[in-house]
Amino acid sequence: MARYTGPRAKISRRFGEPILGYQEAVKRKNYAPGQHGKGKRRKLSEYAVQLAEKQKAKYTYGVLERQFSNLFRKAASKEGVTGDNLLKFLEARLDNTVYRMGIAPTRRGARQLVLHKHILVNGNVVNISSYAMKPGDVVSVREKSKSLEIITKSLTNSNVRKFNWLEWDGAQMAGKFIMFPDRDQIPENINVQRIVELYSK
Repeated sequence: MARYTGPRAKISRRFGEPILGYQEAVKRKNYAPGQHGKGKRRKLSEYAVQLAEKQKAKYTYGVLERQFSNLFRKAASKEGVTGDNLLKFLEARLDNTVYRMGIAPTRRGARQLVLHKHILVNGNVVNISSYAMKPGDVVSVREKSKSLEIITKSLTNSNVRKFNWLEWDGAQMAGKFIMFPDRDQIPENINVQRIVELYSK
């Protein structure tokens, strides 16, 4: 399955945020990558600002262009605020849900677990990272995968952050997707209005 395989630390430095991890890279070199990274930044056009916001969202959730465009069209056709709908659909991806529950330390790690069939949805193996969760769906770790170091270490080290749209049972290594989150519950620093403006042109 297609995924971004380019330099990750550079992406985090470009946006000044640990989008793909690499918090240390951002702290150590708090300027953009490239030979002109330390130079004075020119003022970006409105289009460039909007495009950067879309790129940030794509990198954050590990979604490529076609998938992102399809999700935007789906969000635009649904009742409600298009930008908020878009983030809700991104949050409802299976790989993101596995990450939010603390089963994997990163979204990339969560994607790997899903693709390698370590994750169950409603008791069935699902190896599609873009699988769209629905309220009431139960995500769990396969019995034979519960002792995997990446999972046990992640669950041990994860800061137990409570997300209102998820439930987690550590003893069973299972959680429930209760509902789609509201925009103010999603911690990602993404200006969805700029993305909507970009696609409206």
